[in-house]
Amino acid sequence: MQAQSVQCCVTSPPYWGLRDYGTATWEGGNTECDHKRFNAYPTGLNGSCDAQDNGKFFKDLCPKCGANRIDSQLGLEESPEIYITRMVAVFREVWRVLKDDGVMFLNLGDNYAGSSMSGGGKESSTLVGTHHEDRNGCRFNGVKRELGGLKPKDLCMIPARVAMALQSDGWYLRSEIIWYKPNPMPESVTDRPTKSHEYIFLLTKQDRYFYDAEAIREKAETAGDTGLGFYPNRAFAMGRNPFGNELNGGRAILRPNFRNKRSVWTIATQPYDGAHFATFPEEIPKLCILAGTRAGDTVLDPFAGSGTTGKVAIELGRRAILIELSPAYVQLARERTNVTPGWF
Repeated sequence: MQAQSVQCCVTSPPYWGLRDYGTATWEGGNTECDHKRFNAYPTGLNGSCDAQDNGKFFKDLCPKCGANRIDSQLGLEESPEIYITRMVAVFREVWRVLKDDGVMFLNLGDNYAGSSMSGGGKESSTLVGTHHEDRNGCRFNGVKRELGGLKPKDLCMIPARVAMALQSDGWYLRSEIIWYKPNPMPESVTDRPTKSHEYIFLLTKQDRYFYDAEAIREKAETAGDTGLGFYPNRAFAMGRNPFGNELNGGRAILRPNFRNKRSVWTIATQPYDGAHFATFPEEIPKLCILAGTRAGDTVLDPFAGSGTTGKVAIELGRRAILIELSPAYVQLARERTNVTPGWF
């Protein structure tokens, strides 16, 4: 992609240790083998198999037939440090193609240390990627080791770690937005609150950038709240033309009953009947795209999934570039982005 060709990036990468998106291929071995773990497979190492691993693919080598697993997907790294390093590398490329006044909205969720981090939903005492598991997915002699300082049941704090790594790599971390889900996934835990939020980070290349606060202003909760526009010099600094009273050099138009968008977004999860199971609701990219672009600008999503960002961008009169590893999801994205473009 050409440098500085994108105005805004809106994306949600695979969360660390949460899901296997099924993009792996197998090299060598027996073509009729399913390459999956199962409880009855003999360990030969005095270990006891973890029943939660039933039905999962072997990580890198199938001990049943000797096939090697070839996989380019992100999110299944052996440690948070490797995952974060790869995320930083991906977003260096986003930095390269992003315009100097461009913005990036990065959605990330967190998880807990435990064997569920490769696709389950329970916290347990086996950490993904630890070397105390043998090739069969069984615990080796019952040893439990810590991974990167994480103990079983620890909250991993991956969003914060990624955001701080990007900040150290040169990005401006301008806002931490809380996506509150009024209809979160139920959890069977009873020793902590049910998680009902994720994070959206607003990151920029420089301290002056395009951001249209007016486009996403929200209704005030009380009659006394009002929203003010911007002085002309601030409008120009933000990359947009002044309007209304700004043209006369005075304060911008008073907007009774409206206020600047807050940093907690209450947005219910949105069902999607396609095959992709990690689709975020359309309201999220809509807010990000309205705030971060003008009509006709280009929006990038390097982890496109089923194409939600692209669909919303096109409907809002923007252009979209989508990147996706899974051929199945590419087909979903092609179907979802076959929509009527908005005017620009």
